[in-house]
Amino acid sequence: MSGNPGDAFDILSQELTALRRSIEHLARTSLDKQEAEALHKTLAQAVGKMERAAENAPASLQNTLRNDRDQVVRNATAAAASAAQGVLTDVAGELAKERDAFRRAAGEARREAWRWFGGFWVWLASVGAAGALLGALAAFWITGRGDAREFGRFPSIYCDNAGGQVVEQDNGSSYCAIWINRPDQ
Repeated sequence: MSGNPGDAFDILSQELTALRRSIEHLARTSLDKQEAEALHKTLAQAVGKMERAAENAPASLQNTLRNDRDQVVRNATAAAASAAQGVLTDVAGELAKERDAFRRAAGEARREAWRWFGGFWVWLASVGAAGALLGALAAFWITGRGDAREFGRFPSIYCDNAGGQVVEQDNGSSYCAIWINRPDQ
């Protein structure tokens, strides 16, 4: 303090004014007893909630993880099904192309075989041979039935040709007897 005593007084006055303003500011911003108790109660409730949340966190986290896992499984299943459907569609398309290629190749082979084996004339001969075979089978089938029917209608005519023997009875009637095993004579 080498200078003017008023200067020190002014500095002290300024410091006191600043100190007073700080105290007023603190008074305005500080809490009274009721406000402090309300704040303490609010903080205590918040801490209690945080403790309960911390205790319930593992179960809540497990539920969340389980739900997430289930969602991932559903998404993976849907993606796999979609991929499989796409593959099956592609395979079906490829199979259809291969089937058409085989059909065309079979048609070409049939036409080439037709040309190689004589075409129309071979077809005509095979139809004729099949017709002749069917005709012979039909004639054989009809002939046997026809002979049996005629024998039944006229046994006296066909008895000797069938290997039988006409037997006369005392009352004037006769019948055809066919021997299965002929007796020695």
